[in-house]
Amino acid sequence: MTSDAPGWDAIDARLAELYPNVEPKHYGTLHRFALGGPDPLDGISFYSRDEPMPHWHIVGYGMSELYAKESDNPDESGWGFEFTFRVARDTGDAEPPMWAANLLQNLARYVFSSGNWFEPGHHMNANGPLRQEYETALTALAFAEDPELGTIATPHGRVQFLQVVGLTSDEYAAVRQWDTDGVLSLLAERQPLLVTDLDRPSLTDDPAVRAEIETGRARDGSSTGLLMVAGFGWATENDTVRLRFKNVTAATVAQAVRDRLPHGRELLLDGNGTRVVLLGAEVFAIRRPGDGLLEVDLPAEAVAALPDALVPGTHPVPGTSHLIVEVSKD
Repeated sequence: MTSDAPGWDAIDARLAELYPNVEPKHYGTLHRFALGGPDPLDGISFYSRDEPMPHWHIVGYGMSELYAKESDNPDESGWGFEFTFRVARDTGDAEPPMWAANLLQNLARYVFSSGNWFEPGHHMNANGPLRQEYETALTALAFAEDPELGTIATPHGRVQFLQVVGLTSDEYAAVRQWDTDGVLSLLAERQPLLVTDLDRPSLTDDPAVRAEIETGRARDGSSTGLLMVAGFGWATENDTVRLRFKNVTAATVAQAVRDRLPHGRELLLDGNGTRVVLLGAEVFAIRRPGDGLLEVDLPAEAVAALPDALVPGTHPVPGTSHLIVEVSKD
């Protein structure tokens, strides 16, 4: 008999390998998203774990093609991933953390509404505690391949199990200024399987960890090549290019320039579709390859000077000709 949900069956088969003869607590949606329901994930399963520390292993169903093949990409099923989440559990706690299910549904809504997907190494600011009305230092997220489930082949293409990992604001800053994988490796040494524990302190409270992060940052620079900058824009006047910023974002841009360009890494600034790529180069140059994109080659003098120019006012950038930075005071 042919299954009417071969993608779902493939996920279940992978979970059966990890959890043989285990029946998870499963919650399905009453009104499927494809039929106008509010929740993109058609189901969420909770597996109770005691090792290597008590936690819930949570797996979503709905980011891949669970039923029929609808996309034109034969290699990937749907968005190419399914969310997982590991949340610390009190010993003997039999009630699944529904706040975590709500978080996964919110992430899924973001993907479907924006068209922006997640991959290992991605990160985002949650702009508040991961669990509402709960005192926790975890206010951001990173994404990594689930260390146990990995990636599988399904009848509709590849599906990667993408684990959501909670971060503190200090850890999130380290991820942006250095590297997601580097920070998560340090976290995994203390949180096996990258379990999210709402009650844990920040990694950066440990001086030894702070030193490792600073060493990695100095050695590698930042792996964050895209910076979303509210209110950013650029304009040309004859042969002069003006980059315009709001003061509230200028310090973040300055730090990103320091963390990327001296290490030979480009930086893409995106202001709601207005895009500029900053690159280190031997000679100053400006190119307009199309689609509203501006590419700016900056020699070493300009790379060193640009962060200091990102303060309120209008400032020519040393080491360039006809490049001006404007930072509004409000």
